[in-house]
Amino acid sequence: MPERSDGLIVGLSMGTTKTTMIVAKKDRRYPDSVQVIGFGNAPSSGISKGVITSVPNACNSVRRAFEEAQSITGISADRLRSVTVAFNAQEVKSESSHGMITLGDRESRVEEKDLERVIRRAIYDLPKRGNMSPIHRIPMNYELDGVPVSDPLNMNGNKLDIWLQTVSVPMTYEQTVRNCVQTAGLDVKGLVLKPLASSLGAVYEEEMRLGCISICIGGGTTGIVLYRGGRAFRVLSIPIGGDHIKSDLATVLHISFGEAEHLKKRIFTTSEDDLRREGIDVDLAYQIIFARIEELFNDYIRIALAECTPQNYPGGIILSGGVSDTPGLEMMLGDVLQMPVRKAEEPVYRMPPGLDNAAYVSAAGILKYHVLTERDKYLFMSEDERFENRDIQTQTRAQERVREREQPVGYDEPPYDGDDQDYDDSGDEYEDDGYDDDEDGTSKRKNFGEIMVRLADRFKKLF
Repeated sequence: MPERSDGLIVGLSMGTTKTTMIVAKKDRRYPDSVQVIGFGNAPSSGISKGVITSVPNACNSVRRAFEEAQSITGISADRLRSVTVAFNAQEVKSESSHGMITLGDRESRVEEKDLERVIRRAIYDLPKRGNMSPIHRIPMNYELDGVPVSDPLNMNGNKLDIWLQTVSVPMTYEQTVRNCVQTAGLDVKGLVLKPLASSLGAVYEEEMRLGCISICIGGGTTGIVLYRGGRAFRVLSIPIGGDHIKSDLATVLHISFGEAEHLKKRIFTTSEDDLRREGIDVDLAYQIIFARIEELFNDYIRIALAECTPQNYPGGIILSGGVSDTPGLEMMLGDVLQMPVRKAEEPVYRMPPGLDNAAYVSAAGILKYHVLTERDKYLFMSEDERFENRDIQTQTRAQERVREREQPVGYDEPPYDGDDQDYDDSGDEYEDDGYDDDEDGTSKRKNFGEIMVRLADRFKKLF
C-alpha cells in the first residue's frame, strides 16, 4: 500500500451500528507510531448483519462521518478523501495453498522477485473461483531448504516454500462496498476485512507471536482471527452479533427496537430497582441476553474452534467488540473453550475520549494495518497486489511449458515456436484451413463451434 506524502492515514470502518472515520498522522521519528488527530462518527443506516442492504442509506452514514471528521480536524476535504475501508461480508472464505520454487543450482540469496515468484506459485495452486474476490493474501509460513524462517528475504538457499492464506469475499459484494464509498464522494485506497482490522486493533504483537485467537463480537457479526508465529492464518466471520440480542429483547418483551437497544446498553449499568420501576422484567431480560450469547458461544464459536487447544494458542483469547462489555462474558467464553480470555479494554493505539474502548478496535486496527504493511509489504497483501498479479496463472503455466519442452526423453509433443500452426500426429506441421478431410479425401466446412473449441484447447496447451 503506497504511503501518502503528507503522512496522513485515513480509515473508514463500516459497521452494523456505527460508521467511524479515523484520521491519524505518522510520527517520522518513530516508524511504528501514529497519532490520532481526529475522527467522525455516525449511526449506521443501510447496513444489516454487517453487510450493506441499502447503498443510499449507507452512503449517508459515510458522508456524515466524513463531514464530522473534517470539522474536527480542520483538514481540507481533498486530503481526507482517500480512505482505507474496513468492511464485513456474510460469506468470507479463507483458503490455504502451498508454493515452492528453486533458486538455482548454487545457493542464491532470496530477493523480492523470488518472494513474488513463490507467492504466484501458491496462488496458482488455489481452486479457481470466478465469483470470489481475494481481499488479503497472507503468508503463514516460509521454509528455506526445509528450515522454517520468519522472513526469507536476503537469506541464502536452494529451495523456497510458502504456505499462503487467501481471504476472499463475493466479488459482487466487494464492488458494492466500493460503489457505496465512491458514491459518498471518497476514494478507496484499500480494503481490510473487519475481523482482521478488529484483531489488529485489539491484539498485541507479543500475543500474535505466542499464538492467540481474536474474537470481536460486533453489532451484526462476530469476527474470528487465529494467529500463530506473529501471522494471521485463518479469518472467519459469523453472522451473529449484538443486533440479534436487540431483536430478541424487542420480540419477547414487546418493546420497540429503539427501546430494546437502549435497554441492552443500560441493563448492566443501571440498578435493577430502577429498571423494574420502568416496568422492565429484568430477570427475563437477563435470560434473553445470555441465551443468545450461549448460542453464539456453543453452537458457532466452539464448533469453529473445535481443533484449537491451549497448547497451540498460549496467548489465549482476546475478546473485543461492543458486546464484550457484557459482565461475565470472559468467564463464560473461557468455560466454553477451556482457554484463558482477556478482554481488550482499549485499542492498541491511544484513541480520543469516547473511542478508547473495545467498541472501536476496528478503527484502531486500520491504523495498525498501515504500520505493519509499511514495515513488511508482504505481510497482508491487499487487492492492489492482486490486480498487479492478474496474469499470475498464465505466467506460471507458461514457465511450466518451457520446462516441459526441455525434457529430452519421452516428450513427444512438438515444440511451440510462437506461431499458430497445428501439428499432426507425427509432429509435422500442417495448416488448418478450417476444413475437415473425409475418408474419401473430400473436405467439408467445419462447424464454427468445433473450431472455437479447438482454438480454446490449443490456448490451454500453450499456457
